Amino acid sequence: GLMLWLIGYVGLFFGRLIKAAISRQREFLADASSVQFTRNPDGLANALLKLHEDNAATLTPDPVYVRFYYSHPPASERLAALAASTR
Repeated sequence: GLMLWLIGYVGLFFGRLIKAAISRQREFLADASSVQFTRNPDGLANALLKLHEDNAATLTPDPVYVRFYYSHPPASERLAALAASTR
């Protein structure tokens, strides 16, 4: 019974890890699509910058292992990807 519980827990851990990684990638694709459809990368960049500034003042840094479970990438990474794609 203990081995089945351990195998299930490890599977759950990796399942959540994969789910979060896919969700983060979909956010990057959504940003690219919004720039493609609106043709206004500055508008999206300004919105992400505002989110980044608002969250930077209120959030404390999390341990690295918790960041693997985030379903959205940090705004700073999204801004960097947006800047790289508009060049």
